[in-house]
Amino acid sequence: MRIHNLHHFTENHRYCVYRDFDLGTVGQKMLSLIYQPMVGGFAVALYHFLFGQVSLEQVGYSKLEQQRHLFLSLGIEPSEKGRKLLIEQASKLEAVGLLQCSRVYVPESEDYLYEYELQPPLTPSEFFKTQHLTLLLRDKLGKFAVLSLQEQMFSREAAEYGRATNKENLTVPFYDIFQLNTHTIDYELEQAISEMAISRQPERKQEEPLFNYADIIMRFPRGSVNRKHVESLRFDQDKMGAVNYTARKYDLNIQDLCRLLDEDGIFAADGSLQLDALQHKANLHFRQGKKRQEERSAAMGKVVALRQENQEAQEMPEEYSVQMEFYLEVPPQLQGKCDVHQYNMMLRNEPHTRLLPKFFPGTVPDNLLDIFEKIDMNYKLPGEVINVLIHYLMMLLTAGGEQRINRKFVETIASNMLLKQVTTYEKAVSYIREQEKLNKAVKEGGTSAAAGGRSRNYSRGNKPKPEIPIVPSAVNTDKTLSEEEFAELLRMAEQMQNGQKK
Repeated sequence: MRIHNLHHFTENHRYCVYRDFDLGTVGQKMLSLIYQPMVGGFAVALYHFLFGQVSLEQVGYSKLEQQRHLFLSLGIEPSEKGRKLLIEQASKLEAVGLLQCSRVYVPESEDYLYEYELQPPLTPSEFFKTQHLTLLLRDKLGKFAVLSLQEQMFSREAAEYGRATNKENLTVPFYDIFQLNTHTIDYELEQAISEMAISRQPERKQEEPLFNYADIIMRFPRGSVNRKHVESLRFDQDKMGAVNYTARKYDLNIQDLCRLLDEDGIFAADGSLQLDALQHKANLHFRQGKKRQEERSAAMGKVVALRQENQEAQEMPEEYSVQMEFYLEVPPQLQGKCDVHQYNMMLRNEPHTRLLPKFFPGTVPDNLLDIFEKIDMNYKLPGEVINVLIHYLMMLLTAGGEQRINRKFVETIASNMLLKQVTTYEKAVSYIREQEKLNKAVKEGGTSAAAGGRSRNYSRGNKPKPEIPIVPSAVNTDKTLSEEEFAELLRMAEQMQNGQKK
């Protein structure tokens, strides 16, 4: 149990116990003969006490109690010394795999509660196959004592059975006895079972870039101008959520996050977080890291993909579900990698920087990152809408058309979405479905429309246009004028000339 400040672990904090197993006779014997020599009797007593907090006829959660009840029941003084003792015993149980401790933040009370999740003891065969536990038991008891305990935990087969050969499996499979009606799916039953199931708090994976206030303030410079603004994050969960989302979206570690929060322009004069500026700087860091990774990969002679961000969205306020009527089919690039439920949940909840790498075996082309980063930063399209746009583009590429993804084409679709107020996942799905219907209608009707146009032109052309006769030349080069006609022409020309002068 990693508790750096004893004021964060007191008898006034609440706790609960979770277990999903029962403890049988073999498990009790493993605890007393195997685990107790390794962790001590006090730690095993703590395990038994926590086990009894959940009713023996049930599995799941215990009631919320103050840790004062835990201290007094175990005879531990609720002081600094007692807290250290309890932390030490819980850490021993964690080390041998019997306990997992978690701290859960409760926004209503602005405080933490502790969850103790019990794990069943290993079976004898599993324990003696686990090398580090066997070696620990050897260090505590000695080699011959370990061999003696192993002999006590196993019941050997008869000598005659050990000499038998040709073992034949006679087990009957499930579907040879039972037949299920798989033609209909009972969604009501599935929904009821999922609603009745115990909801578990998602675990925080070690590689997930999720940081609390203590992680940030411990590494933040004391003399920084932004120190007072960072200290205000302690009681502002919205800002902490935005900071954690940015860190997760752009693969920031705690040092990079603190460095970005220390830069100018991240906080306004009144202390408000400038999320656009933070995301812009985080994106620059993300792109620089990507370029350095590609250079290292080229030097090593390998193709290294961008880090696959498959952690759970812990910093997100909640994970949104997708109704089946808005399900999108899995593109050919991802078929076999995920089913339709996982794909639509990914479209609904993941940022585009985590979705794009899944379509490429190597790194994502820089031009694509630039296109969608501009749509994200400048157009302010929601992340789920950008993901649906990516799905639509990938389906266009695999539909056999000649359309290419370029900046102008993608920005045209994004601007249409903005004009039509496509701001939710459901609206985006409806929009691309309408576009797909329109594209299909244009493709199917294009040939017939062109043929119909040619036939109409031909029908109008059945009546030929009248031919305009060419006027033949009236000049006869073979005919010569007589003297009388030539004199008449001169007289007429002279009259016309005199008339013009008047």
